[in-house]
Amino acid sequence: MKTVLITGANRSIGLETAKQLSEKGLFVYLGSRNLENGENVVKELQENGFQNIKAIEIDVTNPESITKAKNIVKNEQGKLDILINNAGILGVNPQTAAEASVNDIKEVFETNFFGVINVTQTFLDLLKKSDSPRISNITSGLGSLTLHNDPTWKYYHVKAAAYGPSKSALNAYTIVLAYELRELPFKVNVIDPGYTATDFNHHSGPGSVESAASFIIKHTLTDENGPTGQYFSNDIEDESGISPW
Repeated sequence: MKTVLITGANRSIGLETAKQLSEKGLFVYLGSRNLENGENVVKELQENGFQNIKAIEIDVTNPESITKAKNIVKNEQGKLDILINNAGILGVNPQTAAEASVNDIKEVFETNFFGVINVTQTFLDLLKKSDSPRISNITSGLGSLTLHNDPTWKYYHVKAAAYGPSKSALNAYTIVLAYELRELPFKVNVIDPGYTATDFNHHSGPGSVESAASFIIKHTLTDENGPTGQYFSNDIEDESGISPW
């Protein structure tokens, strides 16, 4: 049975991804900053027939929390097959480049960028024990510099000086990570689940969490010939789903 860890999985897209992966027979560590919240979610899932899901406390901004979570997975499973870095924050609005405070921008980067690095580096040795390790970093269309510079893009006027750059940085980090792991059976990609109706955006997005989770899983559960170092977006109409960087 493959094992997956999803950070920020106690609600919205992360939770739906956990549910769908559980239905596919994977063992899911449902990551939550607050263990009690995560356990309450898992209890409800189990009452509704979901199996092989366990809440695990992990705060991606807290190295001690990450290490503790890693040790739990190591002791219980001995390895990790899939890491989905889903935890993220939007930050304080408005986020104008001229006025957003450095501290507010740092706070967003702490979760969306440095948090992913901390989690990935901590769990890398467990992932290397897998026959087919996968790392999916959940990004956003707002992380695409190419699209942001295209006046014809439908979200061209949606600019956020903290959130967007944090995802652009994540995209860049993923390219480097994928390159470094290219000789191993890793597949490392960034995946944009699309503009989805969640608490994150006050349910303003047109997409569903079911579609978002399905898209993440499609580009995570790939075979040995699957791509690595790629950027996929659920908002791209092309069948490939490949987004420009």
